[in-house]
Order: sequence, then structure tokens, then C-alpha cells
Amino acid sequence: MEFMKEDLFNNQVMSLDTYIMFKLREETARLTPELIKKDRAPIALSMGAPTAMPPKKLLNDLKNAIDGEGMHTYSSPKGEKYFRDAIAKRMKNRFNVELDSETEIFSLIGSKEGIANLIRAITTPEEDKFKKDIILVPDPCYASYWQFVKTSGAYGYHVPLTKENNYQPDMEEVLAKLIGEGFNPDKIKALIVNYPSNPLGALTTKQYMKSVVDFCRKHKILLISDAAYCDMYFDEESKPFSVLEIEGAKDVTVEFFSLSKPYAITGWRLGWVCGNKDVIQRFGKLKSTLDNGIFKALQKACAEILTSEEGDEYIRQSNIGYMRKQELLVNGFKELGWDIDMEKVPHATFYLWLPIPKKYKSAYEFCQALLETSGIVVVPGNAFGEYGEGFFRLSYVCSDEQLQEVICRMKADGFYFNN
Repeated sequence: MEFMKEDLFNNQVMSLDTYIMFKLREETARLTPELIKKDRAPIALSMGAPTAMPPKKLLNDLKNAIDGEGMHTYSSPKGEKYFRDAIAKRMKNRFNVELDSETEIFSLIGSKEGIANLIRAITTPEEDKFKKDIILVPDPCYASYWQFVKTSGAYGYHVPLTKENNYQPDMEEVLAKLIGEGFNPDKIKALIVNYPSNPLGALTTKQYMKSVVDFCRKHKILLISDAAYCDMYFDEESKPFSVLEIEGAKDVTVEFFSLSKPYAITGWRLGWVCGNKDVIQRFGKLKSTLDNGIFKALQKACAEILTSEEGDEYIRQSNIGYMRKQELLVNGFKELGWDIDMEKVPHATFYLWLPIPKKYKSAYEFCQALLETSGIVVVPGNAFGEYGEGFFRLSYVCSDEQLQEVICRMKADGFYFNN
């Protein structure tokens, strides 16, 4: 930066740190030669990225679509009609939610960029903490939420998700606490909810979500629902639902979906936002200035998988596999001394959220020791928010054999809960 102004980047960008998953990747790469020498080649349980191949139908449809006429020209930022129509059909089939594909659906280059750009669009940067627009953010949460809010110049207010509140906080109590701390409730722009939860795996009920929708309607707050994991579940009785199923939700809600997790295409970057048409249409005007839409062949192939029996069967089989992996890990950690009630472990996502062993003072200390000693890469809970301290998250997306190896290494290297 010798030939650049020192204040080239704004304060929000200058305050950013490297994303936790990339920091872990860099640290793992640094330690890999040493770990290999002692027969502890790294096993990554950090990123939430499926390692299985995508559905064969999806791959074949993409190959065929690439040869289609006009596939290599600009696409519409809102998504090609066949993609949006498939989304509308999917939402109807999966959730019984009626959506107008012209006005209530917009394509995204993955839900991550969509949520980031929406937060940026609804907030105005301020330096004074008490003058900032406020986004109510679950804590713990997907780590990027905090960065989205920070770079927008807004303030992220922590909404605690704890065992004591069953990971379903009373929003009126949160609001009262916010006011008691001197914040202006009129500055609240949005509330983010994420069920099934990353990193907790926690689920919710329609009764609770009705209370959240009513809260947002009462206080004129936009409800942002991140439904990236809604198709990853192991129990029909606790099958995740769309917030848009709740009466009155469409008045205040936009919901974000991703194809990354259910179809194992994290690198393809496709998703959509749907819900309140006024928000969708205004957001669409912003998106039309930021990008030129998604590669049409990707949209074509994904439109097919969204409404196909092959796609649904792929999700079913993937969930069976994740359920098996979850049970394998839970049993392994119980052997290591963790007090886990399988009945209370959320039967959703591919994450396990556990307390750190008693002898460690912080989540970072434990996770670093596990990496340096055993080559096992997990994420310290405080990376997801202040209420995550004392916990760690692992992602069971690798092979059953690798998960077994994780338990074997922890036993051999003395990583017992009560040690």
C-alpha cells in the first residue's frame, strides 16, 4: 500500500479478519508436513461442504444443457423463467407455499451473497454505535452473518440461542433488553432466523415461528429466514418447514434457499430468495446493477433436479447417510466421556455441537490442541458468536472410515472429556 492512501478502504472493511474457515485451512496447511510425519494427516471436520458426488441426473443434465442454443449468453439477474418456475413448483410441492415466479422469486449466486447484499441494501452506514441501523442476529450463528452486518456499517445485536431457552429466544425479552441498553428500537431493520441452525443443528416449531412472525409484524421488522439446511433432516416428525407457511409471514418475510447442501454442489453457487414481493422487487433492482445472473446451463440443470424424483431420492439417501454418521460420532464421543442424550441431539444438518473438555480454558485452546496433536480440524464455538465460547462444532461430511479414525485418534491421544 506504499503508493496508496492509508484510508483507501473504509473502516468496516479494515476491521475485517480472514473468514474462520480459511484461517483454519491456512493453519492446517502449515501443520500438515509435521502431522503427516507422525501419522496424523489432517482430517477436516470444519467446513460444511458435502464431499459426495452430486446426483447423476444433475451432472448429465448440465452436460446436455451446455450444448443448448443461447446458453452462453447473458442471463437475467432475476433468473431464467424455467428456473423460477421450477422454484415455485418446488416450494409448492415441498412446503405447500404458493409463490408468483414473476414477482416473489429472485435467483442468487448462492444464498450467502444474497443475504449479504440484502443487509447492505436495507442499512445505512453510521459510525456512532447507538445511531447505527440494527440487525438482530442469532448467537451462535453462521459466522458470516457478523461480517455481513459489519461491512454494511450496521450493528449486529446478539440474540442468544442457548440450551436454557431451547434455542428459541423470546423476542419481546430480547427487545426489552436492547432498549434497556440504550438502543433505539426504531433502528431495528431486520431479524435473522436460521432453522435448522448452523452451527447448532437446532430445529424449531411452527408455534414458535408464529410468535416470531407476529413480533416482526407488530414492530415492522423484516424477517430474514435462512433455510439453507431445510432439506437435511432425519426424522419425518420434525421435518423442517418454510417460514412462509406461517399465516401472515409473507407480509414481513423473505426466505433464502441454497442448492449447495442438498445436492452437494457448493461450488456451483445457486440459490434463491422468495417471499414479500415489495422487498424482492426492490432487492432485484439492486441485484440488476451488481451482476448479470447465473450461467444458464446451471439454471437449466438445477431446474430439472428441483422437481424430479431423482433429486428427492438423492436427498433421502444423503440424509440416511448423515443419520448414520451422526450416530457413529455420537457413540464415539460418548465412549470418550461426553454426556450426550441421542434423543436430544437435533436430527438435522450435518453438524455436531459439543462442549469442550473440562481441562481447557477456551474453545480455541481445545481446537488448536486437537489439530496440533491429532490432526483433527474442528471449529471453536466462539467463531460463531460470543455464546459459542466453551463449545466446538464439527461437520460429519467425510467418510465413515475417517470418522472412525477421528474417534480412534482422540482415544489414543488422550482427548477424553473428563481428562
